Amino acid sequence: MPFVQIHLIKGKSSESLAAISNAIHQALVEEFHIPELDKFQVINELEEGKLIFPPEYLGIPHTRNMIYIHITAKQGRTVEMKKKLYAKIAQLINEKTQISQDDIFIVLTENSEENWSFGRGKAQLIE
Repeated sequence: MPFVQIHLIKGKSSESLAAISNAIHQALVEEFHIPELDKFQVINELEEGKLIFPPEYLGIPHTRNMIYIHITAKQGRTVEMKKKLYAKIAQLINEKTQISQDDIFIVLTENSEENWSFGRGKAQLIE
């Protein structure tokens, strides 16, 4: 049930956007063991200057290919699972798009079951 928000600078092809989306989903399926159909994502393409980042941080250089990935997921994954997820997302995006792993910024926010509704105004995970 992760909800994924992808933010990047406008100008990527629809094929690249699909590859990024699919890479993130594949990593979630493999590392967080989510169901294949559990794909809820939003891609936000921003004008130049609307995605703010430093040219380098913690010794990691960044370019205009920077991608912010914000994943909201139910709590309960181990630190090791999270580390593997981050590595898998960066690896797969790089393999499928040639975007540097340096330009893949990931934030994971966790919450509990009562914070999700998949439709019909119901909290399906607790009902």
